[in-house]
Amino acid sequence: MRPKPKSWLLALVAVGTAGFTAGLVFTGGSNLSTSSQAQTAPAAPTSTSNAFPDFASLAERAMPAVLAVTTEDVISPRDMRRIHPNMDPFEFFFGPRILPRQKSIGAGSAFFISADGLALTNNHVVAKAEKIFVFTDDRTRFEAKVVGRDPATDLALIKVQGKGPFAFLPLGDSDALRVGEWVMAVGNPLGIGQTVTVGVVSGKGRTLNLSRTTMSFENFIQTDAAINRGNSGGPLINLKGEVVGINTAMNAGAENMGFAVPVNTAKAILPQLKEKGKVVRGYLGVNITTVSAEDQEAFNLPSREGALVHEVMEGSPAEKAGLKHGDVIVGLNGKAIKNQRELIDTVASMPPGTKVELEIIRDGKRKKLSATLGERKGDDASEDQGKTPQEAAAKLGLDVTDLNARLRRQFDIPNNVDGVLVQDVEDLSVADEAGIARGDVILEVNGQAVASADAFNQKLEKLRSGQTVRLYLYRQGSKRFVVLRMP
Repeated sequence: MRPKPKSWLLALVAVGTAGFTAGLVFTGGSNLSTSSQAQTAPAAPTSTSNAFPDFASLAERAMPAVLAVTTEDVISPRDMRRIHPNMDPFEFFFGPRILPRQKSIGAGSAFFISADGLALTNNHVVAKAEKIFVFTDDRTRFEAKVVGRDPATDLALIKVQGKGPFAFLPLGDSDALRVGEWVMAVGNPLGIGQTVTVGVVSGKGRTLNLSRTTMSFENFIQTDAAINRGNSGGPLINLKGEVVGINTAMNAGAENMGFAVPVNTAKAILPQLKEKGKVVRGYLGVNITTVSAEDQEAFNLPSREGALVHEVMEGSPAEKAGLKHGDVIVGLNGKAIKNQRELIDTVASMPPGTKVELEIIRDGKRKKLSATLGERKGDDASEDQGKTPQEAAAKLGLDVTDLNARLRRQFDIPNNVDGVLVQDVEDLSVADEAGIARGDVILEVNGQAVASADAFNQKLEKLRSGQTVRLYLYRQGSKRFVVLRMP
């Protein structure tokens, strides 16, 4: 891969599964407990003589419901070359060797949410697994199957194939969490066995931009309870023994900065995961942010409540309703919208086809618009629903993004050049072999201008496998055509 800009966010890593061949080994051995009888919610622990909570009793009651997860996947020769890009000297003279398929072992954590064997974990722990196993206290191994996955929230529901009843943990209320409140993390970090750490809630509502897939729905709980690789999918528990979060990520460059998905996020999507195996969300089609103090002044707004529209997607329900960039959405179906998060969560909770009334502020005046929600696809859709917009470009080996003033300055791109910027090209990909390079600007696809990454990917999605595609590029003051074939 070509070098990418580095920032502190690059230190943020999902703390779950990874293959041996990738150089990150998360083994699954763990000493976990099991119970022949389903356990009810543990009682609130009593305080010890030194005024600290009784963490030992809390751990004793919670640990039987926590599982170590191991996964098996098969890595293809093509993926092996991506992991080990350096050319073998043998290949220089005699051509590529035929590499065997290899097994990749990954690991994470999970926890039972019902006596019949349903358990929650992270999507990234099980997303690519061909086989899933969980381990209990006495090293009894059970096979597990995926019931449903939601890449947007990085959550997955699995079913353990074993005779219950199983001990399980009750789900609490993450909205009621307060910064400074005691919490306990339980899981299988680094494959060393079941581990308990304690700390406090350090912050709420954290957005980390871990990936394009999760960025719209990130709303993490931050904790200083130690979370390490292998903790992914394990529970974050309050002093009542209730799950308040699902441990998901850590900042490898910091001391005890862990992040968990709020349990209320999981509770909201569990019915769809059980019934459909995926989550279907309403879609409006806007790029929004919370109103800042500067926005309030610049747009002459009465307050900072609402969501500022930066972009309206082409052909979206928002465009059909008449929304424009610069509008501030302050209400939906009579409910006040205070910020970006409220609008995303409210729209996402509604099924496609729902008719909504939007209240907006445009040029200082209030106005109402009607829209019919579509189905959210693409960056937050399950991989099983088809190609996401970013995957369409990735199929060619391209990572593209919209142009902005900063990128124009960085790559010396004139203001009269409109298109999408190539910010990375995968080694040995179709795009790499065609000579496309980082910093190129894609102006057209098959003769049609593209002004955004979404538009570029939508045009690619319409092409069949094996079909040629003609790209028109800008590079360092000149323009050229590149023709390649869809894999």
